[in-house]
Amino acid sequence: MEQRHLTCIGCPMGCQVTVEMEKGEVVSVSGNTCKRGDIYARKEVTDPTRIVTSTIAVKDGDKERVSCKTASDIPKDKIFSVMHDINHAVCKAPINIGDILIENVADTGVSVIATRNISIAG
Repeated sequence: MEQRHLTCIGCPMGCQVTVEMEKGEVVSVSGNTCKRGDIYARKEVTDPTRIVTSTIAVKDGDKERVSCKTASDIPKDKIFSVMHDINHAVCKAPINIGDILIENVADTGVSVIATRNISIAG
């Protein structure tokens, strides 16, 4: 039986969780102190995902870059493709929090959205 040891990020407790797997299926989860730990551990070993946060270059803005994030989690193995698209993007001011900066980033079906306002320079 395979065991995976994780530090849970489902809540601030940071429980040390052990997942036992057999033939790619989760058999048991232990060490978690709340239900979120069980949910996190099962997902992390079978289908890991992440929210990606970064910045994108801004043209004609009062700031050179705008902070951004994926609107939802993306498959962990797509992080480098997502960052490639983010690093090559340029947005034009004005930008408002929640504006979609990149649609369907790296063919994930997820948008990259602004997390701050950027005014037109001037």
